Amino acid sequence: MRSATTYVWVVIPYVAIAVFVAGHAWRYRYDKFGWTTRSTQLLESRWLAWGSNLFHFGALAAIAGHVLGILIPARFMSYVGLGEDRYHLLSAGAGAAAGLTCAAGLVILVIRRHRFRRLHATTSVMDLAVYTMLLVIIGLGLYETLWANGLGGRYDYRSSVAVWFRGLFSLDPHPELMAAAPIAYQLHAALAWVLIALWPFSRLVHAWSIPFQYLGRPYVLYRSRYLAARR
Repeated sequence: MRSATTYVWVVIPYVAIAVFVAGHAWRYRYDKFGWTTRSTQLLESRWLAWGSNLFHFGALAAIAGHVLGILIPARFMSYVGLGEDRYHLLSAGAGAAAGLTCAAGLVILVIRRHRFRRLHATTSVMDLAVYTMLLVIIGLGLYETLWANGLGGRYDYRSSVAVWFRGLFSLDPHPELMAAAPIAYQLHAALAWVLIALWPFSRLVHAWSIPFQYLGRPYVLYRSRYLAARR
């Protein structure tokens, strides 16, 4: 039983991290032209605008919440004046808003893929796998926020899940803490590691394609099509 716990909550996360790093290096080296979102904006833009904005803003807020609740120790939050009660209210309120926003955006994007035939034809098996895992992961996160750590009780994941996660990066994991967590937290974490392993081989790689070259410019020069046509 102990070996199975170690395998699931220690070996698999490290393998996922290794695949994540090596997979990105391989794809950047051998598939630079495939390093893209394969944008379908020309095929349909109205649904994309709503779904993409809701999903991305909700995802960024959810990531910030994970950093606050998982990476930052509870004792530090108490030291800066954010006690358990205040943190619980912030976590429940902001977490629910972020999760619902992200879920709404993703549902719009999924419906968009099925509603428009041309988009459905451009959807790959990897896209379907990523969409499915994201839906389940976000759904489990909402369950944890609204029920396991909200209306149904107050599970202290900061003394279990958070300690295990930080231990992975300090090379001192405690798999028994994760093994004792509620099943929703276990599924949420396990699917997240699977998604991390698949990340380099999906269109999610576009998350790292940030146009840093434009950050220092007060404006971006462009050429007008109208003026070019007149010339």
